[in-house]
Amino acid sequence: MDITICWAAIIAFGVCMYIVLDGFDLGIGILFPLFPRDNDRNRMMSSVAPVWDGNETWMVLGGASLYAVFPMVYSVVLSALYIPLLFMVIGLIFRGVAFEIRGKARRSRQLWDLAFMGGSGCATFFQGVVLGSWLSGIPVANGQFAGHAFDWFTPFSLFTGLALLVTYALLGCCWLIAKTDGDLQRKLYRVVLPLTALQVLTIIVVTLWTPLLAPMFATRWFDSSVLRWLIPVPVLVAVCTWGMHKAVHARHGITPFLLALGFVLLGYIGLLATIWPYAILPGITIWQAAAPHSSQAFTLVGAVIIVPIILAYTTLGYRVVFRGKTDHAELHYH
Repeated sequence: MDITICWAAIIAFGVCMYIVLDGFDLGIGILFPLFPRDNDRNRMMSSVAPVWDGNETWMVLGGASLYAVFPMVYSVVLSALYIPLLFMVIGLIFRGVAFEIRGKARRSRQLWDLAFMGGSGCATFFQGVVLGSWLSGIPVANGQFAGHAFDWFTPFSLFTGLALLVTYALLGCCWLIAKTDGDLQRKLYRVVLPLTALQVLTIIVVTLWTPLLAPMFATRWFDSSVLRWLIPVPVLVAVCTWGMHKAVHARHGITPFLLALGFVLLGYIGLLATIWPYAILPGITIWQAAAPHSSQAFTLVGAVIIVPIILAYTTLGYRVVFRGKTDHAELHYH
């Protein structure tokens, strides 16, 4: 058993869980400008009140794992992407504070609405920028970042930031369809198909743009061992698009959210197939960036204990959440 591959799989799983779980509650903040009524916003925030802070556990797990197991990745990425990561954290702080205070505020509620919208949008956009910058490549010399502070500011990284805004907004919209009813749900059904169209458009643009970033991507995509994994992806994206159209017109509740997750997972699988086995693009593998074997083995014991615990309480929390629709009261379930 290759312990480095085990750790890469754990981190990849944690990142996927964060994108899926924190994505839809960030998406709710992105959707706020489309729903100006105070009662609608109360219900939107109420739908994620029991789970939003627990969702960020997966981000903490990923960051701690990188620090312990892939210290070169941690130091290089932090140095290269310090500015977008800082803005991402600021956005998460504003979003978290607004979430806690908005329900108790009266005269200043509109201000906290703006903080919630701005924090959600800022955190999402800069997460996408970090992804695009990492895909574009980070110059490394002697195990350290060898570029400039604004190397991340490229057209591709800015586009991936916008693309992630669309992805999280779609996740948030579909989550709310599953958790609401009445007039708010009808409004959400009108929003979901335009968001789906934007989602497919961003997938197409990123798919066409990525091979132009580096020759290694084009070479990887047309390698027979990888191509067989990638060929079904566009077909499944088309299936998800068709399924979303049918589910919305049939007014299904949970199906749109499952299909939105399908878009996310297909994109994530395509990403992993494209970059494997590199930890820092364009040429540092996970084995070159890994900590000593003894460190990996020691921390793996903790991961084997902690990850099942996180999965257990996350599963329990969502079982409780999915028992009912969000009602009209503020931050309350029935």
